[in-house]
Amino acid sequence: MTSSEPIYTRIDDELDLLTRLVPLPGARLIEAGCGTARLARSLIARHPGAQVTGLEVDAQALASVAQAQVPGLHLVRAGAQAIPFAAASFDGAMMLKSLHHVPVPFMDTALDELARVVRPEGWLYVSEPVYAGALNELVRLYNDEGAVRAHAQQALDRALARGRWVAAGEHFFESAVQFADADEFERRMMRPSFAEFEVSAAQVAAVREAFARHAGPEGATFTRPMHVRLFRRAAPRAR
Repeated sequence: MTSSEPIYTRIDDELDLLTRLVPLPGARLIEAGCGTARLARSLIARHPGAQVTGLEVDAQALASVAQAQVPGLHLVRAGAQAIPFAAASFDGAMMLKSLHHVPVPFMDTALDELARVVRPEGWLYVSEPVYAGALNELVRLYNDEGAVRAHAQQALDRALARGRWVAAGEHFFESAVQFADADEFERRMMRPSFAEFEVSAAQVAAVREAFARHAGPEGATFTRPMHVRLFRRAAPRAR
């Protein structure tokens, strides 16, 4: 990880960054913690022949994606710590704002499982939100993710130390996140289907008060800083 102050570039579509970093046309990919598979669906539409297998533990999110019936998108209800596929089944793997949602005791296992199912010389793209910024300050009022985000980065460091992954790049970017009003913020951010936290009436009131300080006639726009780490699957050692 870098010790100097990172420089953030503005990216409105993360798929643009992913497209620059790794080969996607015709690739067999796995996304761990795919949620509603927004980026995966765009990836398939943009890159001919690409196929994405999405892993997700949230049944409600999977059901909403399944209704779209996107050719090339395959959905499996499973966690990253127990991937039901054979070794070297995929060319690359993605975790988009999902590693910090893996239970801390399973983070190391999840990264080793992804190494198992990605072919040698394949890649892993991990995108995690940075614990900073105005949006983060609002989220902290009801769900402080400082500890789990730090654990996610530490797990990535340990994955490199174990030797199954090799660091291939590090990138920082920021993108806009818009909310029409406090109701939309509460629906999307405070009451997602995968939420493992309870939100009290007092917390809702505090968030609405804080949100109002950022809002104008057209709602509120926040800048979310992101940290991307790109790994390559280490080649097998010669005997």
